[in-house]
Amino acid sequence: MKGFDSDRISPRGGEVLRNIVTEREGSILKTPKISEAVVRRLPVYLRYLQHLQDLNIRTVSSYDLGQKLDMNPAQIRKDLAYFGEFGRKGIGYEVTYLVEKIKQILKIDRHLNVALVGAGHLGIALSNYTRFTREKLSIVAIFDNDSTKVGSQIGSLTVRPLSEIGELVRELDIRIGIITVPAVAAQPTADLLVDAGVRGILNFAPVPLRVPEGVQLRNADLTTELQALAYYIE
Repeated sequence: MKGFDSDRISPRGGEVLRNIVTEREGSILKTPKISEAVVRRLPVYLRYLQHLQDLNIRTVSSYDLGQKLDMNPAQIRKDLAYFGEFGRKGIGYEVTYLVEKIKQILKIDRHLNVALVGAGHLGIALSNYTRFTREKLSIVAIFDNDSTKVGSQIGSLTVRPLSEIGELVRELDIRIGIITVPAVAAQPTADLLVDAGVRGILNFAPVPLRVPEGVQLRNADLTTELQALAYYIE
């Protein structure tokens, strides 16, 4: 691709990760804390890079990434430099290689089992979302407290009662939970998932949740997003 900046990542990125801190007990390796903003941008890069893969485009520059994603190329280079040197001067980034590296950084280069709680319309739609499979994210269990839904089939999965969350989360090594239950049931559901050992929760219920330290929580409130969009509509 034409017209791009040098993508040779500054050695400072590697130096940050290799920063040695000497304490009284000896020397230890200090890994910097990566900001949440950087982590949230990585999937954006990954999605577009996968699009380039589908188009059989082999290389891309930070300039082109910035143009397509409406971002500052310098920010893209800085984000990637936290994790290593991925670009080559005069060439840019090799798309397939960078896809693999970002997946490794995000820890989605391996299969990750997911539980979904709430077998309503949204839950069914999410369970049928084929993109999860491409990203090695597998919904392996669906739960609901509605006796009319328990035992029913959603794709290849049987809806299980909430009482089985603890057992199945451990048995299937489930690490992430998706909540699509009514607001009044969201916090108890989150508590069940946390107690069972889940360490990441994606919450679609329109209510804030409380989780203990060490558990990552993301909220996906569709209504709030639509309301924010409405502000700009004349």
